Amino acid sequence: MNSSGDCRKTTKLFVVGMWRSGTSLMYALLNQHPQVALLYEGDLLVLRPMFWARSSAPQWTARWEFWNNAISRHGMKTARLSGCGDRIDRAAECVYEEYAARKAATVCGEKSPNYYDRMWRLSRMFPDARFLIVWRDPVGVCESVERAAREEDSWFSRKGMMLRALLGCRVLKRERDRLAKSGVLVHEVQYENLVADPATETARICEFLNVPSYTEMASLEGADRSAIYVAEHHARVRSGEISPTSPQEILPQALKQKAARYIRMWRRQSGGSWPFRSASPEIATREPGLWERLCDAVAYRALRAWDEFVIAIYCFAPLGILTKFREMKLRGQRKLVAE
Repeated sequence: MNSSGDCRKTTKLFVVGMWRSGTSLMYALLNQHPQVALLYEGDLLVLRPMFWARSSAPQWTARWEFWNNAISRHGMKTARLSGCGDRIDRAAECVYEEYAARKAATVCGEKSPNYYDRMWRLSRMFPDARFLIVWRDPVGVCESVERAAREEDSWFSRKGMMLRALLGCRVLKRERDRLAKSGVLVHEVQYENLVADPATETARICEFLNVPSYTEMASLEGADRSAIYVAEHHARVRSGEISPTSPQEILPQALKQKAARYIRMWRRQSGGSWPFRSASPEIATREPGLWERLCDAVAYRALRAWDEFVIAIYCFAPLGILTKFREMKLRGQRKLVAE
């Protein structure tokens, strides 16, 4: 393995967006470039707590693999990562380097929507990192989350997922503003523009990354999608088709109205500059009231606190117990499907 110092000569890149905003498409297009090698939702940096305890840190590769199969999905070898250090930033840098070394890439890093509320923290870990943010109409995000939930994806069908997605858009904006204010290099892409004209958008990204333009990035033909989870909601990016999702009236009217109220408020607060694109505010006659905002804010924070608690369990609970729990959960899901 190359030393960690070698990786510092490369450009660190984090591709971030809200869930179901087109980050998987962006990942597949970017990794076409011979100088770009990004992990697909490795999410090692989400598991930061496991490096707090001496008992958990030595097991980080096993816990990381158990979390989301990131090591095997990317064809990496645990043995080559075992000496990556006992700090989260060093371990992540080592992983990025190991993956990028396969094709001598000059841009290494990761794509993950799960970093939407952690970008500032990542910029402190990696001061020279660049961020590529993919935006999508918040209503489009919610509709795509609803579609994935109806396809019986257990992650997107979790209680409170819609509120996470909607208010998460504003959290992503706050993180973006904080990065930009601090001089961190940020490039922003609108999903709808990427789908409509991938050649132009990818050429601009190459300029942002200081790498030569690469025409193959405008197509999914030949793209390596082996690290992408096999799931129904990834069918489009796996099919090789770059096209917008056919519009469907699948959001319950109450949720559509809630999203429209928040978008109307966000547009007023930003002087009309954000959200950058949305066709929904006109269906709302008012902004969310104080009580609605308060209840939603409390619920959102409670949901995110629960998410962090689950992460902590995966970081510290004995792997044997976690394995048995997952096996029981999978058996229960299979039984429900059979019935």
